[in-house]
Amino acid sequence: MNGVHDMGGMHGLGPIVREDNEPVFHAAWEGRTHAMASATGAWRKWNIDASRHQRELIPGPDYLRMSYYEKWYAGLVALLLKHGLVSAAELASGQPAPGTAKATPPLLGDKVESVLRRGSFYRREVNAAPSFKLGDKVRARNIHPTGHTRLPRYARGKTGEIVRDHGVHVFPDANAHFQGEQPQHLYSVRFAARELWGQAASPRDAVYIDLWDSHLERA
Repeated sequence: MNGVHDMGGMHGLGPIVREDNEPVFHAAWEGRTHAMASATGAWRKWNIDASRHQRELIPGPDYLRMSYYEKWYAGLVALLLKHGLVSAAELASGQPAPGTAKATPPLLGDKVESVLRRGSFYRREVNAAPSFKLGDKVRARNIHPTGHTRLPRYARGKTGEIVRDHGVHVFPDANAHFQGEQPQHLYSVRFAARELWGQAASPRDAVYIDLWDSHLERA
């Protein structure tokens, strides 16, 4: 979808400020938010792409004023409500409603370290033919879906070159909406800076974007 989360190439948002020796979490509540997202995500009521899309649905003015983990928290609350894991009344009171069913969490404390170290893998060993090969000239499709997409707005309609095939991966644009994984080839596509930003850009610069078969067409 088009929104303020997809701000690549936009002007007027100020410089990116690098923080030296930045901590993993700036406050204890950020760590708790990460823990809650991991623990509730283990119920598998949603997937990583659905959680990203939920954060994209945050209204623009709120999104721009929120910190990183405030966005995580807002998205998590919306998912908990949407999937019936809590009620609005429980959220307001901070207490479970009388008679609420209890269940053993799928991710317990003693398993957290091993789960985080293992990570999540989205490559799929399936027999899916690639639509493109190294060196092919491609054009990013000029699409404007109302749902989740990993095709950034600034690259749509622009021409690039396939420089790497990462193999077959889950297609997030479909997975975010529970339409199945639809695994397909994922490529690194090189876009010249001047193709993206015009003649004011340096002729030496380029941007490499990971895009799926469904994002591309032959140039």
